[in-house]
Amino acid sequence: MRVAIPNTLIFVDLASDDPARAGQFYAEVFGWQDDARPLGVFHRMVPGGFFANPDGSDSQIGNLHLGIFDAANARPHPSPEGVEPRQLADGGRKARIWVLVSSDDTVERILSTAENLGATVLWKDHYWKEFNGFNHAFRDPWGNEIILWGKAGPEPSIPDGFTRE
Repeated sequence: MRVAIPNTLIFVDLASDDPARAGQFYAEVFGWQDDARPLGVFHRMVPGGFFANPDGSDSQIGNLHLGIFDAANARPHPSPEGVEPRQLADGGRKARIWVLVSSDDTVERILSTAENLGATVLWKDHYWKEFNGFNHAFRDPWGNEIILWGKAGPEPSIPDGFTRE
């Protein structure tokens, strides 16, 4: 009997009406490499590095990448004109992207940089017991929701002022 191999998630794309600007935004906010392929049409954000082993050393698994596509003509598509709709979704829920904050960075710097570049801070200083983590969130200038995540550790100390669930 053949053991089923699950389908593997390999990429997530965010819509933008200005992929070049969005690529610059994420490069500044998270320090990711902006790999324009081609410039203004599709940008692959490359975080670099590898997932960590329990001892902190690099594993053989590279970090996931994020794409930014032009909402006016989402590529790839068999037709050069692409497909409708050709504008950003307005209002309501969109996909949420979760980013693990590096030990070399701070939530404060990320939120401040994002806000200075046009993002809106949605919340900060929240602890989620179910997954034992601290989280904070912002909406980028194109309406995408980004959740910043920090591991709380085996016996978490939740700072005063943090909300909890």
